[in-house]
Amino acid sequence: MNSIMIFIAKYFYIISVFGIIIFFFKQPRAIKKSLIICSIIIAPLSYIIAKISGALYYDPRPFVVGNFVPLLAHSADNGFPSDHTLLAAAIAMIVWFYNKKISYWFWLIAILIGTARVYVGIHHVVDILGSIIIVIISGIIYFVLKKYKKIS
Repeated sequence: MNSIMIFIAKYFYIISVFGIIIFFFKQPRAIKKSLIICSIIIAPLSYIIAKISGALYYDPRPFVVGNFVPLLAHSADNGFPSDHTLLAAAIAMIVWFYNKKISYWFWLIAILIGTARVYVGIHHVVDILGSIIIVIISGIIYFVLKKYKKIS
């Protein structure tokens, strides 16, 4: 079980990255343009909000406060928010705007990544939830911009 969780925690985000690339290339040309605009807004916005949040809230890694060796080696820096979960959730949010059913698989991947990163001892649950909330906020901002500013 440990090796599976280590693999998920460390590498599963790659599935999301390749998944959205495949999703993108399967879309008609008109949707591709909109998908690029959505990605250009949600991904950087999530990253910026995450960096600001991380500067405002410091959450030491579980292995630092618990004084144990994590299953996955990691630096003892701020754990908030989880970058791996943030990336996977941002991809899930982008896909959600175009295909709700497919996005559920991407959300499942993001949740699995977050769960695995807690399991291996490099994040607290708050780090994972923080990442998901940040992405949801970014998605709401995109939705408002799209609705009222007529983007994409």
